[in-house]
Amino acid sequence: MIPFASRRAEIAALRHAVPYLALFRGRTFVVKLGGGALADARALAALVEQVAALHHLGIRVVVVHGGGPQASELSARLGLPVRQVGGRRVTDAATLEVVTWTLNGAVNTALLAACRAASLPAVGVSGVDAGLVVARRRLPVAVEGESAPVDFGFVGDIERVDPKLLVELAELGYVPVVSPLAADADGQLLNLNADGVAAALAAALGAEKLLLFVDVPGLLEDPRDPSTLVSYADLAGLERLRAAGRIVDGMLPKVKAIADALAAGVPRAHLLSWRAEDALLLEVFTNEGAGTLVVPQLAALKLEEREGAPEG
Repeated sequence: MIPFASRRAEIAALRHAVPYLALFRGRTFVVKLGGGALADARALAALVEQVAALHHLGIRVVVVHGGGPQASELSARLGLPVRQVGGRRVTDAATLEVVTWTLNGAVNTALLAACRAASLPAVGVSGVDAGLVVARRRLPVAVEGESAPVDFGFVGDIERVDPKLLVELAELGYVPVVSPLAADADGQLLNLNADGVAAALAAALGAEKLLLFVDVPGLLEDPRDPSTLVSYADLAGLERLRAAGRIVDGMLPKVKAIADALAAGVPRAHLLSWRAEDALLLEVFTNEGAGTLVVPQLAALKLEEREGAPEG
């Protein structure tokens, strides 16, 4: 028999979650999972169980996944060099093959298998399917710290998104699991940044939330110190941290994706650690949250959300 105190705690938690359930039912969340979480079977199972809980509560969830560590591991096994600039992978023809095998093959399939284990009706797609994402090959660009413009190879920048496929899958009761590969108008495959894909899909779907899972507790004032978690931030705060050199390496494209999503009308974005227990449910169904909440302006936070938020 469950102890009385434990039952009371569960009932209190349920009562606390009811307003959120009413608010979010029928809304769309875009959840992005990174390579670190995908490499840890236990963590991945826990994350998928939380996604399944959202789905069964009537929230439409779209999952976007990366796979950088897996692509790097396969490249090493094949003797191919790996180069990243500003958190982005330089993708020559051979690397494009590796990325395609990894993202559309091993990673997407493993994630779908985890969804099967959680009784989550998931369907794997990529940006190529049904013209979901059309991109253009990135021209050489100047990158801070590089002496010459960087040619990223077969890396794409998103031109447009047609979310019709995802909407139809959601209406049929499925959870789309999206691989960040796309093609240009001529059918050339391109490697996209998964955070950018998640942001673009969130904007196109009119999502209520964009949730990005990362290797650290969230956005940090000091990227070397996990105890410096920033619980709340806005666009001005992101720019302050970037200008101060506090946003580095792989966090750069994530913060850019969040800024792009908020600028396009997504009201809330979140950075969460995939290592933290029940982080997704805590972030969605409690005021305290479990990571970093980012909004366009801190002044727009509701009173209950403002507890612990910085001034200004």
